[in-house]
Amino acid sequence: MTHIRIATRRSPLALWQAEYIAAELERLHPGTTTELVRIVTRGDKILDVPLSQVGGKGLFTKEIDEALLDGRADIAVHSMKDVPTILPEGTSIRAHPKREDPRDAVATVTGGGLESLPEGAKIGTSSLRRVAQIRARFPSFEFTSIRGNIQTRLSRLGGEVDAVILAAAGIRRMGMQEQMHDFIDTDILLPAVAQGTLGIQTRDADDEINRLVDALNDPDTVDRTRAERAFLARLEGGCQVPIAAFATLDGDRLHLKGLVGAVDGSVVIRREISGSRADGEALGIRLADEILDAGARPILEALYAAHES
Repeated sequence: MTHIRIATRRSPLALWQAEYIAAELERLHPGTTTELVRIVTRGDKILDVPLSQVGGKGLFTKEIDEALLDGRADIAVHSMKDVPTILPEGTSIRAHPKREDPRDAVATVTGGGLESLPEGAKIGTSSLRRVAQIRARFPSFEFTSIRGNIQTRLSRLGGEVDAVILAAAGIRRMGMQEQMHDFIDTDILLPAVAQGTLGIQTRDADDEINRLVDALNDPDTVDRTRAERAFLARLEGGCQVPIAAFATLDGDRLHLKGLVGAVDGSVVIRREISGSRADGEALGIRLADEILDAGARPILEALYAAHES
């Protein structure tokens, strides 16, 4: 019998995700037992500062990495949109279960989508990716950075802000769909890289654990995630930068859309590419290069310089 200790953040959504993986492991491997190792990350502690101003990668993963490396946990469950493209040596993202809804969702004081809001409406989000894209489409909107769990952010609606934007995956996992007024099409708001995807991180040397975790993999989600993260890695981006990517599959063909935007909405560079799903990582790199050549390089360089200052 194998006992698996699962490292996770302490937010209600993170615990739901870890409990889901625990249940799947116990279902797929009868006799296996699990327990959660609850971790508080730096990103969880700093709630009064926008993520873009905190700086650094791994805001929601560093302490979880440490628990995995020092043996307090056997695996870690992450929201992949929070995971840096470079992991600690000796660890890997071993599995991606089936992806949840990748879109963004919005709750508004008007009960409709973003287009139902008046000029000058205040939008609550800490995501520069969302800000850049929404500003380009709705230049009169104002933005307020809000952090915290789903419930905390929704509680700000109607007081400080006229709309709150959240990842649809978290909303659906928490059973809170009815509190949202629109699920935004990816043609309007391109998602964060790997939004809606979970990643199971393990130590490379743990053969037995890796064998058990491998059963969680969904091949379509794996291929889509690899392409999107290759795009992100080429741009040296993180979750605090206005970068977006979204891959879809049609049989053996993979279609990837990518975007880099200026935070003020003045420039949004979009490109897309298609090819064999077996070449997903190469497609991601090629698309990133096309976007860099189209003018994204100075946008990103200015953002990275601001983070370092």
